[in-house]
Amino acid sequence: MGSQRLTSLFICGAGHSGSTLLGMVLGGVRGGFYIGEGAKIRYLHDPQKPLRKRACKICGEACPVWSGFAWDGAAPPHAAIAAHVGAETIVDSTKDPDWITARAEETRAGGGAAGLVFLQRDGRAVVNSRLRKYPDRDPEAQINQWAGQMARARALFERFEGRKAQLRYEAFATAPEQEIRRLCTSLGLEFRRDMLAFRARDHHPLGGNTGTQFVAAGARRAATKSGSIQLTDRTRSYYRDHPGDIRLDLRWRDEMSPEHLALFETRAGGLNQDFKWD
Repeated sequence: MGSQRLTSLFICGAGHSGSTLLGMVLGGVRGGFYIGEGAKIRYLHDPQKPLRKRACKICGEACPVWSGFAWDGAAPPHAAIAAHVGAETIVDSTKDPDWITARAEETRAGGGAAGLVFLQRDGRAVVNSRLRKYPDRDPEAQINQWAGQMARARALFERFEGRKAQLRYEAFATAPEQEIRRLCTSLGLEFRRDMLAFRARDHHPLGGNTGTQFVAAGARRAATKSGSIQLTDRTRSYYRDHPGDIRLDLRWRDEMSPEHLALFETRAGGLNQDFKWD
């Protein structure tokens, strides 16, 4: 990094809201590097953990970035990663408020800056995505989990000290250049149009959405054979035929059953008034 000051940029909210895509885009800032869900560095190289947790999702254990990195559990991880890859801005999509708070404090203590994006998506889309991925899990529990994550994310956003901005997934996917320009202005980042060309860059994410990573791999998809990108029968046709651009995913409108929609409205309809997209 030389004399450059480190910037830690966090994405909070609920899982299944588009944070992997947003992270890949924001990682395209000058001097940026998207680490995925940074908290998973705790599992790196641990043979007791599944491959999807202990290694790069795209490259696997032979990843040119993570295979040569180990965290001692004590040193500020963002600073260590930045030094390892030669980055000035680390983008982290870990949702855990405690992780975000601790890493932000470390970065500030080291003379750097921390920024936060509160990513929001219609709760019906989030819950439907979870039910698609985990069809055997209790739907009410999935709804409650989304509501809890959003409440914690909102509280974190309100108390966060530093540059911060809110972003609607649906607005981002509908008008990506406009929304990323706005986001960069709010966060004090230099917008570059090639940030949106996320498929043109190599990515080395820890954790995150497999479908988005499958799309991002693009022509380098053969490399995923050594990683842990395995599309399920429920997602294969959507991502296999995806054109590779940034586009709005509204599959929930066709997939979510009337019973699940009614349950969602009963349990979380009021909270979702701030996030719904019709």
